[in-house]
Amino acid sequence: MKTSALLMLGLAACAAHAPLPAQTMAPANVPAVLPATAPPAGTPMPSLAPMIKRVSPAVVNIGTRGTVKERGERNPLLDDPFFRRFFDAPPEGIQPRERPFQSAGSGVIIDAKAGHIVTNAHVVENASEITVTLQDGRDLKAEVVGSDAPSDVALLKVKPENLTQIALGDSDRLEVGDFVVAIGNPFGLQHTVTSGIVSGLGRTGINADSFENFIQTDASINPGNSGGALVNLRGELIGINSAILSRSGGNIGIGFAIPTNMARSVLDQLIRFGSVKRGLLGVNIAPVTPDVAQALGLATAAGALVTQVVESSAAEKAGIRAGDVITAVNGRAVKSHTELRNAIGLLRVGEKVEIALLRDAQARKVTALIEEPKGAVAAPAAPAATDKEPAHRGLTGAALVDAPEAGGVLVRSVAPGSAAAAAGLRADDVILAANRARVANLAQLREAAKGAASLVLNVRRGGRITVILLR
Repeated sequence: MKTSALLMLGLAACAAHAPLPAQTMAPANVPAVLPATAPPAGTPMPSLAPMIKRVSPAVVNIGTRGTVKERGERNPLLDDPFFRRFFDAPPEGIQPRERPFQSAGSGVIIDAKAGHIVTNAHVVENASEITVTLQDGRDLKAEVVGSDAPSDVALLKVKPENLTQIALGDSDRLEVGDFVVAIGNPFGLQHTVTSGIVSGLGRTGINADSFENFIQTDASINPGNSGGALVNLRGELIGINSAILSRSGGNIGIGFAIPTNMARSVLDQLIRFGSVKRGLLGVNIAPVTPDVAQALGLATAAGALVTQVVESSAAEKAGIRAGDVITAVNGRAVKSHTELRNAIGLLRVGEKVEIALLRDAQARKVTALIEEPKGAVAAPAAPAATDKEPAHRGLTGAALVDAPEAGGVLVRSVAPGSAAAAAGLRADDVILAANRARVANLAQLREAAKGAASLVLNVRRGGRITVILLR
């Protein structure tokens, strides 16, 4: 459990919901307005109970035991070699110590015949013993088929005896305002059910270096709900409860669930390989903000701007260039650079992907073959430079001159810590275009930059073209 503003739900969770007016809360079978008189005897009361009874057996409690390595505070005396020899301390000082732990979470049976249960990766992290408790009270030993920390999805397997599985829904069809129900085991309270609505979709930036596309909900989720089910009113699994936003660790009504469709692609790989074999497209990307869209002549501020293409990468082989704006992957629209990262990150190595893009505001399509990661190369530090009269505020700190012979604007040097350095400009870069306008000299660059809030520069760096965004 994390005590920061964001809490993962291994035994840490989230959310609460405020009641809405009756006319907006009622499912299809619930009257919009309560009758003025009591209904006739025997009239069935509107209730979610039939659906809950049907799906609850598929939601399980997950208990884990294990050990974690913990490093205590270092005694400064241990830095003294004489002290270590005198007290026979190990040469490397204090070693990490192992601490036993016990925690609880939730899971959902997605394949009764195979005995497969989906949960969060953080629920089973470091666990050496996993016990699954079913609604009927049976305890089953579970093993981890595979776990993927970047997506926080794990797959468990138990002996498939008289299990009930849940139906998987299409999380792409969710809309803000849809009714949802969270089922789990908060605080050890078996099969607790809470209801609410979808408060938001496509939430990102919750955890650094993770693949995220969270459903936000106000259905009450609490510690122990992690890995539990978020279902629609048909009883279909549309999300896996994962994290909360809270300053105190308490419930403030903001919870997050992993969409079922996102989890499916991860689970497919966990079943086949036991791990997720992520590939790379080989591009550096940036968001398409309204000012960038205006600079590039785009109708809408959507997609992912390619700022650089890695040499010999899948992107380069497919014909993608710096300055392209990727708008769709395999026919699904890409609204932001984060969505592109998620879409590519969930593809398998060796998989072909159709990419729609805009180049000079013209639509194109290319096909790329996702490749295995080969490691990143660190960019060299920018050398020092100055510029007394920058053509644009984003060029502050760059010394610019007309490029000899070939045309363009040569960056002679870049001052460390300057706006130009922060944007990524380097000495010996040659600026070829600004906001799609070719620039043959510094005067043309100044003209292109006049009055522009943002500049999208096409830069030749060595033998390659890259894109630099200046704001």
